[in-house]
Amino acid sequence: MESGLTLTVDMMLVLTVLVITIGLFVFEVLRVDIVAVTVMVILGLLGLVPAAQLFDGFASNAVISIIAVMILGAGLDRTGVMTVVAAWILKVGGTTAKRIIPLTSGIVGLISGVMQNVGATALFLPVVSKISSRTEIPLSRLLMPMGFCAIMGGTLTMVGSSPLILLNDLIQNSNETLPAGARTLDTFELFDVTPVGLALLVSGILYFLLFGKWLLPTREEERHGAPARTKTYFADVYGIEGDVYELVVTVDSPMVGMTVGEAEQLPGAPRLLGIRNTEEPRMAPPSDEMIWVGTILGVMGQRSRVGQFALDNQCRVNPSLRTFGGLFNPSRAGISEVVIPPGSRLIGQTIGEARLRKRYGISVLAINRRGEILIDNIREETMEVGDCLVSHSTWRDLSAVQREKDFIVATDIPKEEQRPQKVGLALTFFALSMGMIIFTDFRLAICLLAGALGMVLTGVLSMDEAYGSVSWKTVFLVASLIPLGYAMERTGTAAWIAQEALGLLGNMPDLAIQIMLAVLATVFSLVMSNVGATTILVPIAISIALATGANPTMYAVSYTHLRAHETY
Repeated sequence: MESGLTLTVDMMLVLTVLVITIGLFVFEVLRVDIVAVTVMVILGLLGLVPAAQLFDGFASNAVISIIAVMILGAGLDRTGVMTVVAAWILKVGGTTAKRIIPLTSGIVGLISGVMQNVGATALFLPVVSKISSRTEIPLSRLLMPMGFCAIMGGTLTMVGSSPLILLNDLIQNSNETLPAGARTLDTFELFDVTPVGLALLVSGILYFLLFGKWLLPTREEERHGAPARTKTYFADVYGIEGDVYELVVTVDSPMVGMTVGEAEQLPGAPRLLGIRNTEEPRMAPPSDEMIWVGTILGVMGQRSRVGQFALDNQCRVNPSLRTFGGLFNPSRAGISEVVIPPGSRLIGQTIGEARLRKRYGISVLAINRRGEILIDNIREETMEVGDCLVSHSTWRDLSAVQREKDFIVATDIPKEEQRPQKVGLALTFFALSMGMIIFTDFRLAICLLAGALGMVLTGVLSMDEAYGSVSWKTVFLVASLIPLGYAMERTGTAAWIAQEALGLLGNMPDLAIQIMLAVLATVFSLVMSNVGATTILVPIAISIALATGANPTMYAVSYTHLRAHETY
């Protein structure tokens, strides 16, 4: 760094913009992304960044990498990978908090190492809810360790958080303005920061394991997650209990040659929800659908009742949902309430006459008529105004029903359909991206974008879903603040700030300077965006390191690790 730097007009302008930026971030006068775009425009108007380079942030390696990571995370989420993870945790961890908390926190921390920590947390929330309802561990005792470990897990790799993704771009900007004779700073590879990240993650898990008993809330009312409440609600109100099973019709079964409607009239028949007598399984089979040898029926009922029906009618119960596993996935189908409003064309028709399965894809399980629950001989019941039909259907079919004037859907419909049949493709393209990062010399953005594009091309996500998975607020925040870091380097503002700071500190040892920087980063983490603080502080840290003869890249990564420990 040059000695005796004097304050120039450009430096004063950059300092003015810097102070205004920090003030806007601290007092939240505007949204952070609006602040970032405003700063970028001001830098262009003042000529502090050349017009040809002002918008380079939108095509930067950091921004494209962040977009690709978000799409990859959405692809994994959409295929239900976390459902498998939840089952494994319950199998290995049992039902004790001492085993479940380290497992859930550790896994979400590792996942945060390869996707944005907010995305990893959102991805794992249904898993934690399911684990809480199964183990009766209060949800609050699982959420706090998971959240903190997701943040710390973001420091495991260079793609785990926006500050670390941004770091290499800031280092490259610094290389362009290094003093004559200074050695070019090296950028970081994917796993260069892993030892530090592992130490932080393990420390966090141990902290909650040792002190969680006194720190974590234990409110009893949180013991049941939303899925358990929903299932309990339908069981308590309508008596709809049991799980779904698959019955294979054998050659000796009396149901061979029957229609679905006739099979439902057999003694002890469970509720028939799906059928496969062709290549593809289907939900809500119409009553005139024929049953043949080898037909697979998806039924719902208590295990003992289903078992007895299978025994009486020469059917085989499959040990698992081999055929209907995807269709019966709660993310794709479930039980709902549909009300018959005044003026509906269905009033006066029986359930059988209305052919609700064939026309709308819904199977009626019960009717709530002015508080009276009707379960037996549903097909013969005539629909009346105000009847609440308890039905089973796919969420896609229920969305279509919601648009009909003959129904009022009283159940919230999940917005996103999962595609468990695409899980292999999602994992393949995720592994492809990671493999390219580790074993090739392609830039990070290209490697991540290759995997994201593969998911779109193979139908794991549609292009619209890929666009919807991107947090454009984060994208604009990062892209718009990159010019501020460049302006600080280009005008010498960062070097001047470092010079003045060292003048105030005197001949302090290197360790004291690092502690001072750590405290400064911690303070900034409390009052402003992590991306904004990274953009401002990393150039200053590098300039201080150059002035004191320390390792600039170590100063930069230390600063960024502290900044990465803030959610966004």
